[in-house]
Amino acid sequence: MIMRSARTDIQPDYPKQWQQLSQGELARDELEKALEPIVARIFGYYLVKIGSLSSQISLPTCTIKNQFSCAPHANQHNSLYAKSSSLPFQNNSIDAFVILAELDFAQDPHQIIREIDRAITVDGRVVIAGFNPFSIAGVLKYMPINRKNILHQGRFFTASRIKDWLALLNFEIVQQENLVYSSLFMQKQFNSQSPVQKFCKRYLPWFSSMYIIEARKREMPLTPIKPVWQVKHKFSTSPIVARNSQSSFKKAN
Repeated sequence: MIMRSARTDIQPDYPKQWQQLSQGELARDELEKALEPIVARIFGYYLVKIGSLSSQISLPTCTIKNQFSCAPHANQHNSLYAKSSSLPFQNNSIDAFVILAELDFAQDPHQIIREIDRAITVDGRVVIAGFNPFSIAGVLKYMPINRKNILHQGRFFTASRIKDWLALLNFEIVQQENLVYSSLFMQKQFNSQSPVQKFCKRYLPWFSSMYIIEARKREMPLTPIKPVWQVKHKFSTSPIVARNSQSSFKKAN
């Protein structure tokens, strides 16, 4: 399977905070709610939030005490100043990564996934959130509406494409959740508890503006497992000899 390149020669404008996105604070709140049960099941020693938007997310239910933020722009939420395409971590050293809307504004999202694969431990978890190109927001991104909205710079990869990238690096998809049913370009703010939001979440999940993917790193064995061969029982020829002897005796008589 050949992975289609996602690298672009143009560097998209990178949002430094959720307030730069239309209805960004509401989207951040919805992501935090969706992340609560996910990170509560993740165990280990180190968790890293990749990107400026990820660093501003609160994870109160996470049991991992050593949490770090890694972003290319310095802000009060950062623990480390570094690019997501070149992570300053040793191989197999991080138990979990949280990446929110980072791939949508990356020049080379494949390189970010490769860096995560290099640094994550076996059975480590990665949680990725992105914008759905098949949503209303994904359609409006290509229309001359609210051109100052930084979402026009986003690349909006499908969830299935992200899962293909992860599968090629031996990640097992644990679950996918869809959330935020809004155009994200209009001034009208959405209410997550409204009947429309609940209806869409139940009957139209694939038209959500955002999605969350949880995946687990699996290790492929390098040594082939030898099959256990069953020993075939050899048939004894003694009964045949006995019958032949009896036949010869009858002929002689």
